[in-house]
Amino acid sequence: MKNLLLSSAIAIASTSVAYADTYRPECFASAPGTSTISYDAKEKPYRLAFVNGFAGNDWRIQAIQSAKAWAKRPENADMIEEFTVVSVGNDSAAQIAAIDNFIAAGYDAITFIAVNPTAFEPVIRRAERAGTVLVPFDNVLDTDKVVQINESQMALGALKAQTVMDILGGEAGRVLMVNGLPGNATDRDRRLGMMSVLEDVDGLEIVEVVGNWDTGTSQKVVADALATHGEFDAVVSQHGSAGTINAMQAAGHPIVPMGVDGENGVRMLMEELDIPGVSASQAPAMSAIALEAAVALLQGNELPQTVFLPIPQVNADALAADVNYFPDLPKSFNTGTGFVECFEPFSPEELLGQSPDNT
Repeated sequence: MKNLLLSSAIAIASTSVAYADTYRPECFASAPGTSTISYDAKEKPYRLAFVNGFAGNDWRIQAIQSAKAWAKRPENADMIEEFTVVSVGNDSAAQIAAIDNFIAAGYDAITFIAVNPTAFEPVIRRAERAGTVLVPFDNVLDTDKVVQINESQMALGALKAQTVMDILGGEAGRVLMVNGLPGNATDRDRRLGMMSVLEDVDGLEIVEVVGNWDTGTSQKVVADALATHGEFDAVVSQHGSAGTINAMQAAGHPIVPMGVDGENGVRMLMEELDIPGVSASQAPAMSAIALEAAVALLQGNELPQTVFLPIPQVNADALAADVNYFPDLPKSFNTGTGFVECFEPFSPEELLGQSPDNT
């Protein structure tokens, strides 16, 4: 497979470093070409905050639950004087104001999912002057001045496309691509990753639809695509894949290889219908890795400026009940409960025991 990881700008601490030169590289894997960042060590215990934006979907709720579960583990609780979670909605001014409030209150580190990737340069400067560590994750910033935690969205898209093409022996006539929310960098990069594989397949017709990462929308647009184009040899879907599968079942479409997301209900359908392919996704547990990174920086460790976490994934033939999907849990539960390279993944009970409310 091609190297599909995005390169990051080089600016902050030093020159580019090799994979093994940074702190815990098995967890905090460096994106190609990125710089490193470190700060003077502070004595524990630490005051930490997670400033979330929108909190109205299951992924964001599980991200909040993951952060709270991380903070309650004994090995982390011993380092924390105070941990606060707030959700501010889709208002970048409100998010920046909340971050500024925590900076003014003397918090040591703040993690957040940025509402707007371009609006944070002033708050980065204010945090630097105050000695507050900022660690954005998921929706990251257009900056190279802070450590950022993410998965490679291009690699995630390429993984799905490469898996289905491998199953098909590298040949296909028509493939359906179910994209996400238009205008979003995550949608753009996942699509680029998929296309980097599919566009090299001779004679392949690629049919694209916009699923908005939503199950209901995906079901409708896939049903329309099936009515217009007939059968497909494979499907690659960013998110909302349960709707894609439901539309295909309703249309009586044959089972074909699929690259799909990591929702619990999607994996249940893959197992039930014997769908070949891969389930892989952006894991909400990266909220906990952002906190882990914040503490590592507060302890004086050096981290890559851009961290690409391993992509949680499972091939269809490795699906196992109560291991990587959970028949007794809601279909909307996200199976990305942690990163074994960083620490023991959370159990469903650990996550579901946490409130998504502001604390």
